[in-house]
Amino acid sequence: MRIPGFAALVLALMYTFAAPVLAHSLDEVDAMLQSDEKYFQTIDKPAPDFILRTADGREVRLGDLRGKVVVLNFIYTSCPDVCPLHAEKIAAIQAMVNVTPMKDRVVFVSITTDPSRDTPEVLRGYGPAHGLDPANWLFLTTIEGQSEDTTRKLAKAFGHTFTKSEDGVQTHGVVTHVIDKEGRWRANFHGLKFEPVNLVTFVNALTNNVERPHHEQGRDQERGWLTRLKDLF
Repeated sequence: MRIPGFAALVLALMYTFAAPVLAHSLDEVDAMLQSDEKYFQTIDKPAPDFILRTADGREVRLGDLRGKVVVLNFIYTSCPDVCPLHAEKIAAIQAMVNVTPMKDRVVFVSITTDPSRDTPEVLRGYGPAHGLDPANWLFLTTIEGQSEDTTRKLAKAFGHTFTKSEDGVQTHGVVTHVIDKEGRWRANFHGLKFEPVNLVTFVNALTNNVERPHHEQGRDQERGWLTRLKDLF
């Protein structure tokens, strides 16, 4: 996947200088996004727990993903409009992450809200059709014995609804959730218009454990590495 010029430059810097460049403040990254990314919402609370399974029958708990940053979204494969676009947005973000050392520190999780129709065969075919890399992407559904609306209830616990009509079409919003390595829900990116590089920047800060600013630094450092980089253009 071809990455646009500015994003490619940012990612090249992340690849080379990821820990030292971002180590001075997640708060600063958060403040930058609050200012520059209108589709960003900061959150800080435990993520709703789940036990689901992959197309191959492997059970996955949220706790199994501890130690990695989780980028999570809800979709269903027969969605006629925004779900395919959401999947492709996630694929673009994943491509940006996977050309950096973050590849082994981040997992992308999509959860179907239509488990009765999204059979294992359907789930297996969805990722390749939309450019998602199985190296660090999971597509999850319900396990045996769970009710058909389990994942729709989980989506509601994450703050948005999937309302299923008689013909199977679901009305819903579009949200990309970010969960940190300790299982805390840290952010939402709403809709499809946010800048992928902004989500990648936030994820990078989480992978480097930068929770609070270090001691007072120079004025130029306080402005933030991404802000300073943007000033060059």
